[in-house]
Amino acid sequence: MRILLTNDDGIHAEGLRALYRRFSGEHEVLVVAPDRERSAVGHSITLHKPLRCDRVTLEAGVCGYAVNGTPADCVKLAVLELMAPPPDLVLSGINPGANIGFNVNYSGTVCAAREAGYYGIPAVAVSMPGDGAPYADDAAAFLEQVVRHMETHPLPRGIVLNINIPHLPFHDIEGVDITRLEMHPFEERFERRMDPRNRAYYWQGCERRNTFSGPDTDAAALAQNRISITPIRCDLTDQESLARLKAWRCQPDGGHGE
Repeated sequence: MRILLTNDDGIHAEGLRALYRRFSGEHEVLVVAPDRERSAVGHSITLHKPLRCDRVTLEAGVCGYAVNGTPADCVKLAVLELMAPPPDLVLSGINPGANIGFNVNYSGTVCAAREAGYYGIPAVAVSMPGDGAPYADDAAAFLEQVVRHMETHPLPRGIVLNINIPHLPFHDIEGVDITRLEMHPFEERFERRMDPRNRAYYWQGCERRNTFSGPDTDAAALAQNRISITPIRCDLTDQESLARLKAWRCQPDGGHGE
């Protein structure tokens, strides 16, 4: 299998190296990742400056491509330019810090997987609370199990997986749940401070809630020390609303035509 590895934490991140160690033995693996941390850039792409792609050494002579763009840029560049034919699978991560609930829309890690899904390429984003480093190799081993299931039971086109793994030794993890996104909002806040020139500036933050919209959400699973696997649809169209909206019968002239 031809596998593309990427992330939003930069090409030298430990989680990316753990994925390479796990998958390069049996698969053809290419690393294309940002040249620096690009966390929380969402699905942004680079349009107003050139993308540069430099070949760099990762470890033990292993080379990859460092891109001065976003995670979505990395996937686009790999699929359209650097890999021919395109990869069979895209793995994004392992991200230090959970990517759950509506925050998946901000996550460069998750949006890299979604970018692959737009091209019809199976993809998985994987994250761990904390720095993830002590258990990155165990997380990569679990991901290998998931990939084997995806080979025998392919996902529908445009569906990608978002996986969150507790920051624990694997013998302390309670199990695996198939989950939905937790849409109960965090308690967000801005902390207002003053700079030496007496101008206000703001630090954004949030508090993770201990209440959940249901026991079947990704946040609830992670709080119970369980791995969450959430399927995410790339097509954002709300199919249930189509018929209701068509009944509006809006007209280009504001509804005043004959």
